Amino acid sequence: MRIDGISREAPVLLAGPTASGKSALAMELAARDGRLIVNADALQVYGNWRVLTARPSPSDEAALPHELYGHIARDAPYSVGHWLRELDALLGRPVVIVGGTGLNFSALIRGLAEIPEVPQSVRAEADARRAAEGHASLLAELDPPTAARIDRLNPVRIQRAWEVLRATGRGLASWQDATPAPRLPLGQVEALVLVPEVAWLNDRIDRRFRQMLTDGALEEARANLPEWDPHLPSSKAIGGPELIAHLRGELTWAAAADAATLASRQYAKRQRTWFRSNMKDWRQVSLPGQ
Repeated sequence: MRIDGISREAPVLLAGPTASGKSALAMELAARDGRLIVNADALQVYGNWRVLTARPSPSDEAALPHELYGHIARDAPYSVGHWLRELDALLGRPVVIVGGTGLNFSALIRGLAEIPEVPQSVRAEADARRAAEGHASLLAELDPPTAARIDRLNPVRIQRAWEVLRATGRGLASWQDATPAPRLPLGQVEALVLVPEVAWLNDRIDRRFRQMLTDGALEEARANLPEWDPHLPSSKAIGGPELIAHLRGELTWAAAADAATLASRQYAKRQRTWFRSNMKDWRQVSLPGQ
């Protein structure tokens, strides 16, 4: 896309699904305006993945300033709240904030409820109950305001709400209603969301995964194998579980590659759905070529 119509002064927020070309566009803007490129992707913060999460290459990071990439240990806790607090120190300079994690952008422009960390013991209790009883039992125990607004078809959201209530004695809806002012209100930024044509994007996803393999994605997975824990957030890297399964002899190479590519396509579909629902007020940039 042409960048001459994008503000040179306002902070730029750049969202889009995986493989849509966000990083390249961010680098164009950074080079034009002297901007700092700031990561807003929940998986690119982890140091144990570079190739598989499509983090900027070492040469890209050397060419232009990047922040919040690859600086978190594989087993370290990291949340949207952590990301916002780290971002605070970077907002005094021109930035392009780029990524595919909608919740980060939502917290940035709408604010984030300052909910205390949930103890691991509470999370373990919730995991056990959800596995044994299903999420309906957790939903039944939520406070009425939270139960009324939560996505009842999303077990992860339901469990999160139950954990907050169990840990704090206060419903998630109450915490959300006390959300502080946003760091960057939408009216103060140039907010762009890339909207790719599906077939075009799927082709890019397929080609990019093949390039990832050439660039060492399997070797990267092999380095993660000795301490692999599927429950860690860092283990949600798209394609990671499939490559690990191959290295463990659980999938053939062809099956693992097909499954990883399918997982990436499905992830992109979830991202597109989220952006359509939550970024209606953002500038929509159709791809390719417009």
